[in-house]
Amino acid sequence: MTGNSRFIALVALFLAATTLSVHAAPKRLIILRHGEKHDAQSLCSVGKERAQALAAQYLSPTHPLSLLKNDPPAAILAMTLHTLETARPIAKAWGLEIKTDPIMLMPIQNNRYFNARLNEVNRKQAIDLMENPRWFGKTVVLVWEHYHIASETLQDEFFGEDATLRQLLNLDKVQGLPPHSVPDTWPNGNYNFFWIFTYDSPQARAPSSFKVVQQEFAEPFANLPSNPWGAPEPLPADSGCD
Repeated sequence: MTGNSRFIALVALFLAATTLSVHAAPKRLIILRHGEKHDAQSLCSVGKERAQALAAQYLSPTHPLSLLKNDPPAAILAMTLHTLETARPIAKAWGLEIKTDPIMLMPIQNNRYFNARLNEVNRKQAIDLMENPRWFGKTVVLVWEHYHIASETLQDEFFGEDATLRQLLNLDKVQGLPPHSVPDTWPNGNYNFFWIFTYDSPQARAPSSFKVVQQEFAEPFANLPSNPWGAPEPLPADSGCD
């Protein structure tokens, strides 16, 4: 191969790689918080029941009210022990495996060091979602920590960095919506909502639509709390929830 032809081949490879990275936006992201927690390692009774309810209804392969009806998810993603415990019944219902890494299996710590490590998880996941062609045209479910979905407190703590999904995925720049249509912070007392974003083209760097769905379960899960956005969650006294 001559020097000129080698150069042309390298340029072609570069253009192909660039095209793949641009043509990568998923069709839809469904984002939810993990279930109610007992401690740094596990969910409480309400959280465990919520995980089962999600798999049976809103994220079910068969339920009439499923958000995934006729649209199988390409992946169920998690980032910590709480999110993993919530996501497992959902993944099992779809016959999917959840990719794990060491930090996902560690007890959750509310300190700067642990949050910085989760920030890195967030950054890597956001890059993968927007640049990996495997997600193009697909629906992806993220079962996540609320601080790393949207949090002004976390943004202030790591000022100058993109730490939340809201920042990393440009969720605050939904086409046609005024600024702050997507809340700056996911309230601590809310475990019962979905944020759903769609992308109208693979080249999109920000969502084309945003929808909020409140979890209101039918029997046998109708007892699960469903408090309004920003309102305290009414929990049974014996729930063991933190």
